[in-house]
Amino acid sequence: MRYLIAGLGNPGSAYDNTRHNIGFRAVDRAAELLSTSIGKKKFKSLCAEAVYLNEKLLIIKPQTFMNASGEALREAKEFYRIAVEQIIVVYDELDIPLGKIRVNRGGSSAGHNGIRSIIASLGCGGFCRVRIGIGKPSGEKEGRNYVLSRFSADERETAAEMVEVAVEATFEIISGGVDSAMNRFNSRLN
Repeated sequence: MRYLIAGLGNPGSAYDNTRHNIGFRAVDRAAELLSTSIGKKKFKSLCAEAVYLNEKLLIIKPQTFMNASGEALREAKEFYRIAVEQIIVVYDELDIPLGKIRVNRGGSSAGHNGIRSIIASLGCGGFCRVRIGIGKPSGEKEGRNYVLSRFSADERETAAEMVEVAVEATFEIISGGVDSAMNRFNSRLN
């Protein structure tokens, strides 16, 4: 395997279509576009193997719950000996407005427990990230409850569009590199 693509979320139907599970939605869509589906159980994850531009991909949805996502990524990385730089993690981000994404490599967890777990498990944060903006809660709504809530009727179309853009950004990292993806997709934040 050349690339490991991980979408973050929580397993179980109770979490389907929540803001925190938009990473799962993005990798499901990527798998669909690559004519495969994520379902094989391995590495504490649901997995699929695919090929994109002659590059072998392992696409995973960790089933460890968000806060232990790193366990699944570490197992897959070690089994296939995938370089940290060839890992792409797709996940929700409170600090980015709804409808925007941001691509980058490296950095801290910025308070995201799934990313904190991955950094701790891999021993570094040098992997690629496709951060999907879910916006911040308004008023008194607590962050934890907000990320576990579903998109409102008014937000669903935007969320679906963001999934498509996140998949495009993921494929651009593979085809053109992370710098190309950053130039192409981060400019949309303005």
